[in-house]
Amino acid sequence: MRTFARLMMAAVTGVLVVVSGHTAAAAPLAHTQFSPLSSSPEPQGVQAAGAELADGVTGAVRWSRQANTRAPMGSITKVMTALVVINEGNLDRPVTVPGGIIAYDNKYGASTANLVPGEVLTARQLLYALLLPSGCDAAYTLADAYGPGQGAFIGKMNGTAARLGLRNTHFTDPSGLPAPDGYSTYSTPADLVALGRHAMGLPVFRDIVRQPTYHVAPGPANRDHVWNTTNRLVRDYPGTTGIKTGSTDAAGTCLLFEAVRAGVPLIGVVLHSSPDDDGVAAADAQRMLTWGYGPIVGALPLSAQLMLR
Repeated sequence: MRTFARLMMAAVTGVLVVVSGHTAAAAPLAHTQFSPLSSSPEPQGVQAAGAELADGVTGAVRWSRQANTRAPMGSITKVMTALVVINEGNLDRPVTVPGGIIAYDNKYGASTANLVPGEVLTARQLLYALLLPSGCDAAYTLADAYGPGQGAFIGKMNGTAARLGLRNTHFTDPSGLPAPDGYSTYSTPADLVALGRHAMGLPVFRDIVRQPTYHVAPGPANRDHVWNTTNRLVRDYPGTTGIKTGSTDAAGTCLLFEAVRAGVPLIGVVLHSSPDDDGVAAADAQRMLTWGYGPIVGALPLSAQLMLR
């Protein structure tokens, strides 16, 4: 069995060398639909209105649907929130949770990390609160500290989007909530995959979003917190390395995701897989990943697929 696994991994590696060379030459055809490792022309049964699957290293697109169509993406917005904070640095600085989170969360019925005004956490801890349970209270807190203030922070989000070349992306809220309306914060599948690739290149970000859970012990100025990821793939799809869920009435259920099998990183996104069922978004992502890895990688035992993560 070990000999078989080595042979199959060698075969996969050989294919990837060819694929990498081909896609690098074909970069201008970024949205051509293809997957050299798959036997079918596209993944079957994907419900999402917009989607894209790409090589996690080169960004070469394997398959896409409405790749450049603008749409709301809910809390996937928090990937940019985290990126701005990480770029600013000083992640061990103490940050006091402001009282404004109460009205903010209540106004939108937002998902929270159960933060309490007045407690003090580090910015690094707040990134876990932001990205695992999708805490809108953490987004508000980080924006308030790193703007400083909400308006200045949103300006930094849009400035970062411009520097990354995300021409079809715009933010009006650090959480992705419908402020001022459900369509004012938007992006596209192509832009979100590019944003995800950039964020996953940052060790701090990557280490956070791969965690199924994170515990903050009670301290002199903070409560006990246990934060669990909202990304079902982290638990349900072996090889998943992140990254973020999203959901609002306008956005439906969304998921930006990455996995690595047999040393092959694939990154993708689904937008509006369902009006309100995050299980549909997770199923869409699994269909796309399984298609992307195809029969060559699929022939390997799962243990061998994960060996080169």
